[in-house]
Amino acid sequence: MSEFLDFLKHKYAYVAIGEFKPGKFEEAQQLYEEAISTYTHGFQGAYMLREPGTDKGIAVIFWDHIEDMEDNQNEAYQQILEKMSHLFVKPPTTTFYEVSSQIPPSVEKAEE
Repeated sequence: MSEFLDFLKHKYAYVAIGEFKPGKFEEAQQLYEEAISTYTHGFQGAYMLREPGTDKGIAVIFWDHIEDMEDNQNEAYQQILEKMSHLFVKPPTTTFYEVSSQIPPSVEKAEE
């Protein structure tokens, strides 16, 4: 029964959409990766996407529960965010989403 209940549980995705000052994307990416490395409990993975040829990007961080993100905001994380904040053109738009579907690649396709 617990497997069925686990199936019904949904992960959450924190999504931030923003634009960095010209030429600052790489610095922001390094700080993003540094911030992500501080996460422990409830962290399920992260992606940083970049619109080709621009300094616009989308960060997606997956969590077991929304509260897990709050629990992982320690002093080291806060210091990294302070370093990153001046790199944005304006503060990013942020939202939480419930992950309603997750489809991993099939084994056959992954081997091709």
